[in-house]
Amino acid sequence: MRGLMLLGAALISMSAHGEGLGPESLGVIFNRSNESSVRIAEYYAARRHVPVQNLVGLDIPERAVINRGELKALRSAMLGAMPSSVQSLLLVWTKPYAVECMSITSAFAAGYQGGFCEPGCQRTIVNPLFDTAGWLPADTVGWFPAMLLPSADEAMARAVVDRGIKADGTQPSGTVYLIRTRDAARNVRAAGYADIKELVGARISIRELATPIETPIPDVIGYFTGAAQVDELPKLSFRPGAAADHLTSAGGVLGGSSQMSALHWLEQGATASYGTVSEPCNLPGKFPNPGVLLEHYLRGDTLLEAYWKSVVMPGQGLFIGEPLAAPYRRH
Repeated sequence: MRGLMLLGAALISMSAHGEGLGPESLGVIFNRSNESSVRIAEYYAARRHVPVQNLVGLDIPERAVINRGELKALRSAMLGAMPSSVQSLLLVWTKPYAVECMSITSAFAAGYQGGFCEPGCQRTIVNPLFDTAGWLPADTVGWFPAMLLPSADEAMARAVVDRGIKADGTQPSGTVYLIRTRDAARNVRAAGYADIKELVGARISIRELATPIETPIPDVIGYFTGAAQVDELPKLSFRPGAAADHLTSAGGVLGGSSQMSALHWLEQGATASYGTVSEPCNLPGKFPNPGVLLEHYLRGDTLLEAYWKSVVMPGQGLFIGEPLAAPYRRH
């Protein structure tokens, strides 16, 4: 793990920051049959100055999980309507969040393939964008990396968008919290915490804490833990642009699970998060690598870029939040 992270950092430092994601290369896909989806898509496009031709309305089935045939028809319609300039996607709805065992964000990004999720607890298809410089995924690998902005709660969706915009270019100090939990199966990322400190500790404040956490946690720009339920969540105060996630099996299930949904991070004030929609087991490569995420984020990548570059095997993983937030990008 350490060698991979440090090698990746060296490769990034040797290359200039390539073409980054911006509003002109973001497609906004919404459910034209759902008023909340339409309103939030229009709000996002107006606030982020997304070209009108980049907005694509589809008739999305409003179920938690759709099948591969439904995805194929939707994705074909999307690709037929989308300008060639688009490199990444924002999906604006709350359901569906999965396509069979794939997340909706990975399925829209690359299409349904069994190898992305059907091996279950085994290794799945590897992300060709992992820890890479620049951002032209549609042109280079034919993928349209996507992030979901849940729109059922319109006030929350607008707040997430506003936080992303407020964060842009602010170079926030903030603190990244790396949490050790007593849940051995879900605490697997803690083995790499020392490497994260070595990789980015000179550029941002990093603190390791252990659960249970009894006191308020201020000034959060990053929060990474492993637990089915994050008991300390109400104690966290997030800065605009913060990323936060918890390693557990069903974090990407946005309702009806006994485990905490990634949606709760956004409700508490985070700007983006991640969770899996089908059983991945605790393979670290199926979850964000906080060191890789922070390395790219601190170099000016957007949240969508940094999160997608941090997951080795993203097929089961749902990316949610505000894709264009870029606190560390210099304009």
